[in-house]
Amino acid sequence: MADRTQDRLIRVDMTRQSVSVESFPDKWKRLGGRGLSARILLEECDPTCDPLEAENIFVLAPGLLAGSSAPTSGRLSVGGKSPLTGGIKEANVGGDAGQDLMKLGYRAVIVTGKPADPDLRFGLVVSADEVTVVAADEHKGKWNYPLIEDLAQVYSGKASFVSIGPAGELLLAGASVACTDHSQERHPARHAGRGGLGAVMGSKGLKFFAIEAGGTPARKPVDKNFFQLSKKYTREFVAGPGQEPFPKWGTSVICEEANSIYTFPYKNRVEGRSPDVDTLDGMRIVESFETRGGGMHNCLTGCIVKCSNIVHDANGEYKTSGLEFETLTMLGSNCAIAHWEDVADLDRLCDDVGLDTIETGAAIGVYMDAGGMEFGDAEGAKRLVREIAEGTEIGRAIGNGAVTVGRLKNHHRVPSVKGQAIPAWDPRPLKAAGVTYCTSAMGADHTAGLVVDPGMAPEEFARTSQESQILNAVVDSSGFCQFLMPNIVEIGEFYSTFLGESITREEMADMGWQCLEDEWEFNRRAGFGPEDDKMAPCMAEDVIGDEVKFVWDVPDDVVASAYERFEVREELFEMRPS
Repeated sequence: MADRTQDRLIRVDMTRQSVSVESFPDKWKRLGGRGLSARILLEECDPTCDPLEAENIFVLAPGLLAGSSAPTSGRLSVGGKSPLTGGIKEANVGGDAGQDLMKLGYRAVIVTGKPADPDLRFGLVVSADEVTVVAADEHKGKWNYPLIEDLAQVYSGKASFVSIGPAGELLLAGASVACTDHSQERHPARHAGRGGLGAVMGSKGLKFFAIEAGGTPARKPVDKNFFQLSKKYTREFVAGPGQEPFPKWGTSVICEEANSIYTFPYKNRVEGRSPDVDTLDGMRIVESFETRGGGMHNCLTGCIVKCSNIVHDANGEYKTSGLEFETLTMLGSNCAIAHWEDVADLDRLCDDVGLDTIETGAAIGVYMDAGGMEFGDAEGAKRLVREIAEGTEIGRAIGNGAVTVGRLKNHHRVPSVKGQAIPAWDPRPLKAAGVTYCTSAMGADHTAGLVVDPGMAPEEFARTSQESQILNAVVDSSGFCQFLMPNIVEIGEFYSTFLGESITREEMADMGWQCLEDEWEFNRRAGFGPEDDKMAPCMAEDVIGDEVKFVWDVPDDVVASAYERFEVREELFEMRPS
């Protein structure tokens, strides 16, 4: 039987650069990932605090099943009060950091305070023997790729890293948190992108986390049936969904499908289709594997989906990894940049500087739309991203996101909700997704509850959004990747056998709902109200589509109904992440 008394919690006080390790509270036994992050923030963080001051809390919380033999279950939740939205934020990320923290028995890292001297830089080193804060001034200003190359010379070959680039150090609201992937080179290519949590990490003076799990074995379940369940799910996934173009080739290959339903936004969303879809589509990346090398790989230990592409340049040299649909859309089509090769360059730059590609693509799109540069200027866009790292006036504006650029340029078309840019999936044809954008505590975030159904009846918008939000909260709390496509019943079976206690499907759904309630309550205490649950006006003004016209026209009362829990129906338990 597994000894859960060994589960621990790391607390870091960056005002004093001190560390304490505590036993993990039994009251949080069933919580992991997003659910745990939300509870920590609600119980311990002042929702009215300045996101970049000492009172904010920065959280790393692996999913409950991370570090175990469950397939594709090692994802990590990064949490804090968002400098972009002013509300609660959880950004979910792959890479090996979540796996390694949980193998060491660390259920969460909670960082408070900030150094008296903002010019100082530190790292947190986590191993089986100790957790220590180390000086890291020599790494100040480094981009993520050279930073990890340097850290790899200091820490063991099996260490995983969490880091920020210059954008996080400059406290920019579009800054991401990078995690190293499972490649031999440990590329910093997996990013907790949304919400500006890289700036929160930067405000704490932290440049990196180094996690040295070494050969620590996987966490053991209480019930040995867990192993059979893992094998069964793996076998069925690999033989079934794993053979489909998505996820086999990753999200990049769904550009054509998105374009067909008017959710491949073009020129800052004035249109829903791009004339360049063929040269942006991820199948062109797949075709390049034959002559350039690269291919598909698992971004974290134990992943059976293997949807992360490795992209090489024309000389067969590594360029970037994890070039996904959202990036091809927002840094490509949304900016009228026509070719995936240019988007790959931009993706590498964003990963290196430490930026959310969605927010950055939206910000550049607003800048282009406002006359700052020509649509389609790929080289100009690359210069802009480099300027973000340099901290120039326009660089800082782009790095702070679409809303900041809109204010700077006094431009009317700024597609955002709660201060966060709308992702690729457009709320005009996908109205249930739009309800998620309006009601999620995260603002416009497709990972909070995406519904891809352009033909949905209006009476289903709020209910289906709510069900998708519950499911996604459960998935993000478990450590499973959404692309593994587990439903609530299956996740409950993994929980029951791992913890050795019967957990019903209704209890699992309740945990998802409680996560949403915790996030909403944090935002209510932060000052959010119904007036903040508004779609960007341009979405109600700019019509897209040819034969069928799409515009945001969902009434406020329908949006508001997503906050009141609907009667649980069978469809919730059968639903899989979109």
